[in-house]
Amino acid sequence: MINEENYKNKTIFSFEVFPPKKNMPIDTIFNTLDDLRDLKPDFISTTFGAGGSENCDNALAIAKRIKDQCHVESVIHMPCINMTKDDALYCLDQFREAGIENILALRGDKVEGKEACNDFPHASDLIDFIKEYDSKRKDGKKFNILAACYPELHPQSQTVYDDLEGLKIKVEAGASHLLSQLFFDNEKFYRFQERCNIKGINVPIEAGIMPATNKKSIERMVSLTNALLPKKFTDMMERYDNHPDAIRDAGIAYAIDQIVDLVTHGVSGIHLYTMNNPHVARKIYEATKSLFDVAPIIEN
Repeated sequence: MINEENYKNKTIFSFEVFPPKKNMPIDTIFNTLDDLRDLKPDFISTTFGAGGSENCDNALAIAKRIKDQCHVESVIHMPCINMTKDDALYCLDQFREAGIENILALRGDKVEGKEACNDFPHASDLIDFIKEYDSKRKDGKKFNILAACYPELHPQSQTVYDDLEGLKIKVEAGASHLLSQLFFDNEKFYRFQERCNIKGINVPIEAGIMPATNKKSIERMVSLTNALLPKKFTDMMERYDNHPDAIRDAGIAYAIDQIVDLVTHGVSGIHLYTMNNPHVARKIYEATKSLFDVAPIIEN
């Protein structure tokens, strides 16, 4: 289990991976994990997918592989917007039996053409459900619950104040650790941290970094997250759009620059969206590894 006490004197470095497409064998992600394991991240999270309990088994197989074969702590995403309480109960039972201890509780994205369930309107409702589940466990064990945050405002929030209020509810419900949505302007993240401090949200917040190795994929993610693109970034994308190798290398360099600045400024951790590309993850790891070996400054 992720023990937040262990991270007080270090900067966390973690990865995110996702299940392969339906027409691809699950072994493809296993190969990616084998390439990532020797980078020794503090944990690897795996996304779940849109839907109810039908995606639980694939995500669980990946989380189990991370923990049992890669010997890295695993975190499994659990989006609840399309889950009934029976779906959630099934997944929690499966996680418990498999020895998975860390859950990223998410509301998740709406699926086009699919009516959202109303059992869990918010991620905080899922956190409450997990806490109630834990209270009934005879073995006395409890899940460690993480939650998501948006440095640049959740797409469905009206104001940053509404967003922070929802985030505080998640933390008060039991989220012990936050993973941020991607962003490309570090100043946005620093201002978000300041607002969290003022609001009394005092749990580790990892900065979510996505290397921009493909213009179309970044545009798609930006459309989903409302992340703003600084001129420095858009100039880079336009300059190298038709040169795959150049845009990959420029995107890696941009991500490294973000990470150096964030770690220098004492961020709790870096959560790297690998896009299942171990080559890119390794390049970033090799360029920044020594930064994570230096203990952060602890403020009194």
